[in-house]
This record gives sequence, structure tokens and C-alpha cells, in this order.
Amino acid sequence: MDKKNALRAGAVATGTTLMMLLMSSPALALTRDDGDDPGSGLSLIDTLGLFVGAPILLFLVIAGLVMVLDKSKKQV
Repeated sequence: MDKKNALRAGAVATGTTLMMLLMSSPALALTRDDGDDPGSGLSLIDTLGLFVGAPILLFLVIAGLVMVLDKSKKQV
């Protein structure tokens, strides 16, 4: 009985996913909106700095501040 319910749930989930994929319309990214003025793209260095370097730097700054400003007693 449990196997039958699992099979039914899988079939419903698969059917729902397929229907959503078939019925979804494409993102109309090629159509410009009023007032749309895209800028120039990012270079490789800019992209790496923004999405890799900045989060690592921010993490290190926050971790350093936490370590420096930690007021708990040190255990020896």
C-alpha cells in the first residue's frame, strides 16, 4: 500500500513539473521596456572582484571585528 502511494505522489509531481515547463512562456528579455537604458557589461576582473573578492573581504572584516571585539574571558 505504501509503495502505491509513493508511486502516485511521484506521478503527480512529475506531471505537475512537466505541465509547468510546457505552459511557461519564455522570458521576454529581447524586448526593451520604456526607459530601459542598459549600461556596458562588466569585465572579467570587475566580475571576479564584485562576486568573489568583495564577499571574501567582507567576511574577513566581519570575522576580524568579532575576534578583536570579543569580550569573553579567555580560557587558559
